[in-house]
Amino acid sequence: MPWKKDKKPKDFSRSETGAVRKQWRGHIRVALVYPNTYEVGMSNLGFQTVYDILNGLDHLLCERAFLPESNTDPVKTIESSRRLADFDIIAFSVSFENDFLNILSILEKAGLPLKAIERGTPHPLLMAGGVACFINPEPVSQYIDCFIMGEAEGTIESFFDYFEPETEKREVLQKIAKYVPGIYVPAFYETSYNKDGTLRSFYPIIDVPEKIKRTYCEDISRKCTCSKIISEETTFDRTFLIEVSRGCPHGCRFCSAGFIYRPPRFRNISSLIKCLDHGIAETNKIGFIGAAVSDFPDITELCNTAQAKGAKISFSSLRADALSKELVAALKKSGVKTATIAPDAGSQRIRDVINKGISEEQILAATETIVEGGIPNIKLYFMIGLPSETMDDIEAISILCRQIKKNFLASSRKKKRIGQITVSVNPFVPKPFTPFQWVAMDGLSSLKNKILHIKDGLKKEANVRIDAESPKRSYIQALISRGDRRVAGILSHANSNEGNWTKAFKSWPLNSDFYVYRERPFGEILPWDFIDHGIKKSFLIKEYKKALLQKASPPCPMSSCRKCGVCK
Repeated sequence: MPWKKDKKPKDFSRSETGAVRKQWRGHIRVALVYPNTYEVGMSNLGFQTVYDILNGLDHLLCERAFLPESNTDPVKTIESSRRLADFDIIAFSVSFENDFLNILSILEKAGLPLKAIERGTPHPLLMAGGVACFINPEPVSQYIDCFIMGEAEGTIESFFDYFEPETEKREVLQKIAKYVPGIYVPAFYETSYNKDGTLRSFYPIIDVPEKIKRTYCEDISRKCTCSKIISEETTFDRTFLIEVSRGCPHGCRFCSAGFIYRPPRFRNISSLIKCLDHGIAETNKIGFIGAAVSDFPDITELCNTAQAKGAKISFSSLRADALSKELVAALKKSGVKTATIAPDAGSQRIRDVINKGISEEQILAATETIVEGGIPNIKLYFMIGLPSETMDDIEAISILCRQIKKNFLASSRKKKRIGQITVSVNPFVPKPFTPFQWVAMDGLSSLKNKILHIKDGLKKEANVRIDAESPKRSYIQALISRGDRRVAGILSHANSNEGNWTKAFKSWPLNSDFYVYRERPFGEILPWDFIDHGIKKSFLIKEYKKALLQKASPPCPMSSCRKCGVCK
């Protein structure tokens, strides 16, 4: 599909995409839905990639839909302004757990029954994918007919080899679940629970795989993963996005991406330059995307090539220990005003616990490199509530920020311009498939006190701004991240109360603290244990124990080391 500039979504006009060049009749009709606003959804490269893959299949017609910005607006597709109920399939692409609730809102606006068991053959089949789903789909398993567990490139084409629009839903799902890798159909599995509320068993009730093995694209260089539609209405305004890497080798113990995408992969430089040439033909703004962009071996060559072609470049993330003068110069030349680095913790002790792999000296050197390179503003990411954390570790965040401010001012004065430091403070949420999946989340009152402590410690610092994520919002994220099938009930209550979680918690019969604040023993069956990402649980346990001893682990070698279990 050619790269296009999108028309404004509010027009609901027929944009010139592959979806509307095909006839409505005679094709399997798929509504690809991002359960958030157009601005957020069209900033997601995974969503655009799936859209391109679907429209690349001859017998498919795919159109996009998003959560309306107003509660009174209907849900209709961008390309032809059709209702979701008119499609054969509604496919949700979900990146964040907090968007699970929006799925229910969209179904309600579309006039469709919420629960999968209440939707018959005349209704569209509902499927879902995206990283939030293949980490833990159970909280929305009552509402979705089937999930893609893993990377879409390895599943979509096979799925539609078996899908037949006029066939009874259970029959077609049974065929797909049995023969297509990475497909999870919740209706074909049953759960039972112990008296204490923990999961006793999870098992298939028909002839389908006991465990769902994630799909994985070994060579991501074979196909360009980059923007298919360029829009002025998104976070990355008129920016052509290019995926440089998938996964991350560093193994930070709080981060799912460092484990579920193992081994991490980098595209080769020739495929990236090919993508770059496509992008330059449409816009001069290029965004390089990936969890480990700065680890790309040919990053300097890529930046030089892009800028030689007249591109203004930006990066999704950069590590403090990989922030070279050349990279900063490239950002400065592109007009970047703010550079972001993530110390994640103030003390070296906690950075060792989480296996961050950077020192205070590297963090301070990075801030100096940024300012001396001509970028006036710095954003710093920190987490609070990490395992074994004490108030001394919280105080260390303020101390580190003050030291960064001191270096920042010294470098800024040389430039005769003082910018701003933004300190982003985020509660730690334990995530599945990480060494910290067993730990309890820190309490709301404790998190609030820690945020106040940091604010008090930095309130006298000029040009320093504190942004703190709501502990309550993080609590909800933890509930959904760690939930089993019963958590579908709280989503229903929250939807009925128009997103008022306080009312939802009062009306829900279960205790949400059971999912959020409970430390889980290693022997407990976890709601997501049926998903096989290749990571051995024994490896994650070993990493957790090393964390408590403040012992570091080396980065993933991206080859057959056989330590974590993925490379066999």
